[in-house]
Amino acid sequence: MSTLYRLPDRDEKHVGTASGIDPRGMVEAEALPTSAPHALARGSLAATAIAGAIAMAVTMGFGRFSYTPILPAMMADAGLSPADAGLIASANFVGYLAGAVLAAYGWAHGHERRIGLAALAATTLLLAMMGLTSSVLVYSAIRFLAGLASAFAMIFVSGIVLGQGLLAKSEHVPSVHFGGVGFGIALSSLCVWAAPLAGVAGLSASQGDWFTGALVALAGTVLVAALLPGSEHVGNGAGREAPLSWTRPLAVMTLTYGFFGFGYVITATFLVAMARDPGGGHSVEFLAWLITGISAALSIYLWRFSVPRLGLAGVYAAGLLVEAAGLMLTISLPSPYAPLVGGLMLGATFMMVTAYGLQIGRQLAPESPRRALAFMTAAFGIGQIVGPLVAGWLAERTGSFALPTLVAAVVLFCCGAVVVVELPRIRAALGR
Repeated sequence: MSTLYRLPDRDEKHVGTASGIDPRGMVEAEALPTSAPHALARGSLAATAIAGAIAMAVTMGFGRFSYTPILPAMMADAGLSPADAGLIASANFVGYLAGAVLAAYGWAHGHERRIGLAALAATTLLLAMMGLTSSVLVYSAIRFLAGLASAFAMIFVSGIVLGQGLLAKSEHVPSVHFGGVGFGIALSSLCVWAAPLAGVAGLSASQGDWFTGALVALAGTVLVAALLPGSEHVGNGAGREAPLSWTRPLAVMTLTYGFFGFGYVITATFLVAMARDPGGGHSVEFLAWLITGISAALSIYLWRFSVPRLGLAGVYAAGLLVEAAGLMLTISLPSPYAPLVGGLMLGATFMMVTAYGLQIGRQLAPESPRRALAFMTAAFGIGQIVGPLVAGWLAERTGSFALPTLVAAVVLFCCGAVVVVELPRIRAALGR
């Protein structure tokens, strides 16, 4: 998941540090008003943060990641092969990459709230549409559009929520807002486990799962529409940036970030399917994805305590190595412990590595931060598009997800090792 936002740097002395995240570190989706009040009413700010969390739960937890817990039922109901599943997953990531690139332009200026809500409504509709077909081609088209909607909702809603948090100098708004991703993942696992619509009116298990998710997303969209404030805009946005200067530290960060996209997404796509393969049972599938969501919701908050000791680049490297270790445990531990540990370590790392990697890249290119974010996002997007394709192909030929998981672990370990070797140069470039 490419979450384009910025986390605090302990040595920075600007207003963004107070909020924890500078929304201008996204893709310049929203310009902050210069005449806005310095503090917002506490109740209004809390409502805004909750709206952001619900929006992230709908668009990311359900719109993007509910595919993972529903996938085993889809494979059984529609006869999908691992290669088919990988193709459908990649289509979603292609859509997300396209949406992130499109959102970087100024066409949405002044209409962020309207577009964000429309994207949430589209997510709801597309979730329901997944229960109306069994065609790989149609599945792929729907997931492409769902990826597009996820990118729009994430970027435009985040711009509003984080902008309000920045103005209020609140360090809690970003944590609540992006914690919604993990909350959505956990809630999606509960919905699939309970399967309240399965068996009703002749629905298959996967149809019941998709329709249930659509109903939850609809309720969430209504709540966001009621709670999310509008925003004021001034000026014409940021000026033209200087051409990007490719230093060695920036090249290392961009390459490792792209390969991280390849490595993390294999487990993020197939974790629940792996839990079913060894006969772990429905409860293990549910627990694996629930643990992923809970640990993801807490990860950014917990990892920030390591920044004073390790620095941003050190924490980024640690996250890559911890996730690689988690993947190795996923294929070496016996069932049912393997998917549970894999889910825990995936959730504990993937959001933090995504966020910290983008922050480092932005700081390595102070004259052209948006260009650096664009290149890193593109690298990440390519990695997470290729990952499911390669994993599905290998799993289909070996009859197991062990080999693709091993490949992902090796890739992540190599990325972490490269960053560790380059730490002195990266720290010097960051000025700390």
